[in-house]
Amino acid sequence: MPDVPVTNEIVPPGWVVRPGKAFNTHVGPFYQREDGDARRSGFVTDERHGNKRDVTHGGMIATAFDVAMGNASWDAAKEQRCATIQLNITYLGALTLHEFAEIEVEVTRATRSLVFVRAVMTAGGRPIATADGVWKILAWREEGAQA
Repeated sequence: MPDVPVTNEIVPPGWVVRPGKAFNTHVGPFYQREDGDARRSGFVTDERHGNKRDVTHGGMIATAFDVAMGNASWDAAKEQRCATIQLNITYLGALTLHEFAEIEVEVTRATRSLVFVRAVMTAGGRPIATADGVWKILAWREEGAQA
């Protein structure tokens, strides 16, 4: 894994690293509010996230939405595992490298099997992108059960 620049001086007060696993460790860290509010997430862009124009690649913005909206869905589903089944993104402005981006998520509806969410990403008070999506609440089979 390449060296990741120290970003503590870019992260606003009141944000802490959210523990991550698997893919999130390659593109993160991601941040959450100290109070644990699952509806707010953040990240700092660095060279790993850049495109050939030296701004944040749209794929990283999509990844950050997926992480933030997935965390809010997990919370809305009472900590049951969820999977993204639809994610729509509208890009509004460029996100400069080495900038802190915040994502505010709203759960618009939760049923027994689906969570509907929308979100806005901002940086320095500027709108960067909006997103909406649907997460499927997963029912895991008992270990050893037949498919």
